[in-house]
Amino acid sequence: MAILTRDEIIRRVGEGEIGIDPFDERFVGPASVDLHLANQFRVFRRVRDIFHVTEAADYEDVTEIVEITDDDYFVLMPGETAHGITRERIRLPETLCGWLQGRSRFARLGLMVHITASFMQPGIDNKQALEMNNAGPIPLALRPGIAICQFIFEECVGRARYQGRYRGQLAP
Repeated sequence: MAILTRDEIIRRVGEGEIGIDPFDERFVGPASVDLHLANQFRVFRRVRDIFHVTEAADYEDVTEIVEITDDDYFVLMPGETAHGITRERIRLPETLCGWLQGRSRFARLGLMVHITASFMQPGIDNKQALEMNNAGPIPLALRPGIAICQFIFEECVGRARYQGRYRGQLAP
């Protein structure tokens, strides 16, 4: 298995093997692509009931969508978790998988962009959900359009296609 470098990412996007919509070559780094924060956030409602973590658990039961304009910002308080989503939609072939990672400049502020489940399966075709947490001591203003995370492409040995419950996700 190997990580794709800049030239290989650009070549495969150009040939249509990898789909990134919208795509801008300026955001391709040495071995990743920067993805940008969209306008929608899923926030946790204040509840006092215990929420049981089971296979049937549905995060939508305890959250709600908040949408902001491009020139506004979303405040993530210390210790708070919220879901965001990328502007870009990523489509992978059956021979590539990927990793969603935060950016170190924001990690230094205490922002964890993807606190769990950072592995992206082969064959996905969706926007990337961001499990954001403010582990720092200060409120953070998150603005739509910021290059919030990076996607790292990795070749698979063999072929596979993700068929899970979030395969076509377009909202947080």
